[in-house]
Amino acid sequence: MVLAAGLGKRMRPITDTMPKPLVSIAGKTLLDWGLDSLAAVSVKEAVVNVHYLPDQIIAHVKCRAQPQIIISDERDVLLDSAGGIVKARPLLGNDPFYILNADTFWIDRSVPNLERLALAWRPDSMDILLMLASLDQATGHSGGTDFLLGKNGRLQRAKGDPAGLIYAGAAIASPKLFADAEAVPHSLNAYFDRAIEQGRLFGLQMEGSWITVGTPDAIAPAEAAVARAAGHRA
Repeated sequence: MVLAAGLGKRMRPITDTMPKPLVSIAGKTLLDWGLDSLAAVSVKEAVVNVHYLPDQIIAHVKCRAQPQIIISDERDVLLDSAGGIVKARPLLGNDPFYILNADTFWIDRSVPNLERLALAWRPDSMDILLMLASLDQATGHSGGTDFLLGKNGRLQRAKGDPAGLIYAGAAIASPKLFADAEAVPHSLNAYFDRAIEQGRLFGLQMEGSWITVGTPDAIAPAEAAVARAAGHRA
């Protein structure tokens, strides 16, 4: 599930004429950075939700061979992160699935981070498994930390603790979480908190560099981070 329906207000004036997922970083759209990460771990189908300037995203993804794109159309009502997933549930099947934000991406090292997430997934003990980044791994992040990672991998809210980690915009979730939910606007944060209460929210710190692009002035640092990573690989 690729969350691409947001309004991208902080990215104005660029997003006056294009949806934020189509903003280009180092010659590749934010959306394609995420979809390429899915393709790299052999994901065959990806559901992409759309709301703002949806026809541009629909036209853009038509040229992709992998993964095959299924559109979840939210042009009538913007449903926020969790509401968008609930609406798309019939398209996602009955197995655990990846959730990706379309405005963040990362540079893998040797093993793709999405593969590392899949290897760490334990359906008997987990409802959600989040990919996390440290402040040192992050480019473009202006906020604090989100979660504290316990020795067993369980998460608690960081509440601003600088020892915490950032939610890096990628996760694996069990479909049963959304079984009784309504497709109305609401956030994934409620599901995170419920999973914390039940001891079923887990995290895995990513390897490599994590990049978030929230405003126009974040584009240049993002492109510099991509160039640095390419230089290290060379």
